[in-house]
Amino acid sequence: MSTGQTTASRAVWDEFVTGLPVGVLLQDEHGTVLAANPMASSLLGAARARDDSGALLPSCAELAAQVLRTGSPLTIPVVLPHAQVWAEYYPIVVRGQVLVLLRPVQADVPHSAGLLDALTGLPGRALLLDRLDQALTRARTHGTLASLVLADVHRMAAVNAAHGFARGDEMLTVLAKRLRQGLRADYTVARYGGDSFAVVAEHADGSGEEVAARVRDLAGRAVRLGGERVRTGVRVCWVTSDGEAPVHSVVAHVEDLLRH
Repeated sequence: MSTGQTTASRAVWDEFVTGLPVGVLLQDEHGTVLAANPMASSLLGAARARDDSGALLPSCAELAAQVLRTGSPLTIPVVLPHAQVWAEYYPIVVRGQVLVLLRPVQADVPHSAGLLDALTGLPGRALLLDRLDQALTRARTHGTLASLVLADVHRMAAVNAAHGFARGDEMLTVLAKRLRQGLRADYTVARYGGDSFAVVAEHADGSGEEVAARVRDLAGRAVRLGGERVRTGVRVCWVTSDGEAPVHSVVAHVEDLLRH
């Protein structure tokens, strides 16, 4: 492509993003803004963004690092000084960058809109982080504990290859139902990523070890797919906090455990 074509394409792109009804940001791995359209600039201010419970959100650097580390999109309800938006983070892993879309919402939009996983019906990551933040606040306030358990289902690629993606989705749906029905009703069970689930549990003492063992048992059982019993491995890790650690630190810690 010639320099003239590149310049023309850039001009068309700039005109396109300028006219979008959503804010568009490009950030690097440190959360530094590399480019932004006028809508994004008008929405963002100097004040630190908060979630819809009033709690301060992690910094731009922390959010960018989390999205790039997991390689999965993240949607968060954000309250800015003069607007409420859905902040959607999309990792561009090969470039170490994050594309952020800021979608203004009206006051009458249901709180749960867009927060449930379409396949399993479980809370998605954004709602999980909100529930975890509330659990940590209660732990810190009441002297209790909160545990975050992550369960990574192995060999899903092999299941999809052998049985098709529809059967793979069926397996994830079955596992989600087992976890929801097999754990206490006051626990939050969420779909954390493509092949992973998360559980937030609150307890008076002890640790998340018992919850993790129950999750491992439920998720590790075979699933019948098309008349055949299929079993995938599951790796489960957990971390327990007294509420003093912020949400992003708890999440980063258990993610590190899951990787090692």
